[in-house]
Amino acid sequence: MIADPAGWRIGRAEGVLALVGLLLSAAAQFLWPAVALLTAAGVLASLVQGPPRVVFDRIRPDPARLSLRNGVRRVFGFRGLVELAKSVVKLVTVTAVAGGALLGQRSLLLGAMDVDPNALPERILALAVTTVAAVLAATLAIAGVDLAWSRLLWRRDNRMSKEELKEELKQAEGDRMVKARLRSLRLDRSRRRMLSAVPRATMVVANPTHYSVAMRYVRSEAGAPIVVAKGVDLIALKIRSIAEAHNIPVIEDKPLARSLYEATEVEKPIPTEFYRAVAEIVHLIQRRRTGWTPPRQ
Repeated sequence: MIADPAGWRIGRAEGVLALVGLLLSAAAQFLWPAVALLTAAGVLASLVQGPPRVVFDRIRPDPARLSLRNGVRRVFGFRGLVELAKSVVKLVTVTAVAGGALLGQRSLLLGAMDVDPNALPERILALAVTTVAAVLAATLAIAGVDLAWSRLLWRRDNRMSKEELKEELKQAEGDRMVKARLRSLRLDRSRRRMLSAVPRATMVVANPTHYSVAMRYVRSEAGAPIVVAKGVDLIALKIRSIAEAHNIPVIEDKPLARSLYEATEVEKPIPTEFYRAVAEIVHLIQRRRTGWTPPRQ
């Protein structure tokens, strides 16, 4: 039509419609690859951001959406203003890029009036490719920024509050106050059970007020001396008072008492490195009970 415009005879309205149909058909054949590419890119971008799924709750009627106050809040709230700003930025950016691309080709457009009509399609194609490429690059940059912003906003919306974190920790590990109370009850029961075993001891090694270790050693029972109770400070004084009430010998030896407390466990035999020191204490207790004194050399 550009090469031979006089060859088109338009005498009636049907001729105009036929010409428009031919032009639209030719334009569609020329533009469909670009349209298909942009459509595929949009679908691919949606799939990359999130897999498709069917959510019936979003199409279920919700009376809350009919609220004027909620609608105004959605439109003029933070999210609405952000979406408006994003749309304005996209429009301004694409318009500026397209205008800049066209202004850069102004000489080509002005010179098109003096060239052969057969060269116009090639010039139009070059101009369209340049403009579309510039717009596409700007759109990709905007889409990248929009994607980063959407991800950041999504993470902020799905981030748990401090109260939710505390509640989750409480459900996962139990209430700290309850756990502390249970731990205190267990320690109290263990302490009472340990103190109730002190009357079974045959000797107590003490560091006058800070450490006390009660042990049982009976030759007929065989084996090494067994620690039946140990404690520091108030527990040490309690062990010592129980031992004195049951006439259990209390031997004051500061280094030995501290070492036994740190190296032994309740209801377990003493380590071998303490055999000699404890044996001397047993021998001393036996001498006190029998009133035997070693002969002078």
